[in-house]
This record gives sequence, C-alpha cells and structure tokens, in this order.
Amino acid sequence: MNDIRCTQCGVVGLEPGFVEDSGQGARGFARWVEGALQRGPLGGARLMGRPRWQIDAFRCPNCAHLELFAAQRS
Repeated sequence: MNDIRCTQCGVVGLEPGFVEDSGQGARGFARWVEGALQRGPLGGARLMGRPRWQIDAFRCPNCAHLELFAAQRS
C-alpha cells in the first residue's frame, strides 16, 4: 500500500503498474523523453543524447484513473 492520492476522486492507495510498449523493436515498457518530439529522416523520434526517464504508473482502484510519474532516469 502507498500513500499516493488519486487526483480524480481522492482515494488513497493506488495500484502500481507500468505502461507497456509492444511496438516493433520495443523494450516492452514506455519511457518519458525530455523536450518536444523531433522526427528523424525516416520518421522515428530523435533520441540521441536526450535524457530518458522510467514511467511509473499507478491505477486508482476506485475510478480507474491513471497517475503517471517520471521519477527515475533510465
């Protein structure tokens, strides 16, 4: 149990989880990248040298609202 409060309904004790990325070549989890999206010549996101952060996701057991936090650099 944690003390994270749902910003939608106010319930305390959100369920931990993660956001899956199942796209081609994906590592299986999504990350937050600092700065606006910049596309490379082939249409993919430019990531070289840009900080990436693990996304921690929490689901409210009452209203199913998701709270996302980028708390740890990956």
